[in-house]
Amino acid sequence: MTVFIFSVVLLAVLGILIGILLGVAGKVFAVETDERVEKVRECLPGNNCGGCGYPGCDGLAEAIVAGDAPVNGCPVGGAPVAGKIAEILGVEAGSSEKQVAFVKCAGTCDVAANKYHYVGEMDCRRAAMVPGRGEKACSYGCLGLGSCVEVCQFDALSIQNGVAKVDRDKCVACGQCVATCPNHVIDLIPYSSAYAVQCSSKDKGKAVMEVCQSGCIGCGLCVRQCEFGAVTLEDNIAVIDGTKCQGCGKCAEKCPKKIIRPQK
Repeated sequence: MTVFIFSVVLLAVLGILIGILLGVAGKVFAVETDERVEKVRECLPGNNCGGCGYPGCDGLAEAIVAGDAPVNGCPVGGAPVAGKIAEILGVEAGSSEKQVAFVKCAGTCDVAANKYHYVGEMDCRRAAMVPGRGEKACSYGCLGLGSCVEVCQFDALSIQNGVAKVDRDKCVACGQCVATCPNHVIDLIPYSSAYAVQCSSKDKGKAVMEVCQSGCIGCGLCVRQCEFGAVTLEDNIAVIDGTKCQGCGKCAEKCPKKIIRPQK
């Protein structure tokens, strides 16, 4: 009986000593943290989408407080969240225009030619590894297998008639679809953009027409129509500078392939 009591007392004493040592060690080796990090983290939406370029909201909060990321670095939270963070840090929020994903392809099943019938995993990245980069004859276009839909946490993407379609009101410009698309047909553009070119092909006119009825043929009519210098030709494809575009619509009116389309 005495041995039992002695063992219990010894264990209790050891437990107390270990507890004291752990408490002391916790204070001695404690890492100082900036309380502003937690406050900034509380402002962030918590989607952990990675659209900011940091490993989740925790990483972005630390980067903002450290000065490595801007207060408006969260594409999901937008201006309201940026304002709260700026107030915490005592800085100006700055301007942050809403961005939205845009699919640079109009090659639906009705207008795009196929070179074969793809049978395999419904994943654009896998299909892009097949010779010819998928079944569509245009190797620059949307593969239409929905990898972008799978990674979108906000239900802003769908596949309609073989091409990805963006719901502008649901899109938060997190950039996951942009990073996932193997053909790079998705860009982030300003939400206020009046017009955008719905094609990605870099081929010349004749080659484009052989594979898609809705591809940009690089004719330059849109460039000549624009009075503001907002439209240029780059790699045989029309490109619109949203900062110069006045939304007159003349380029869209003259486009023979009707792929310069309004975004509002």
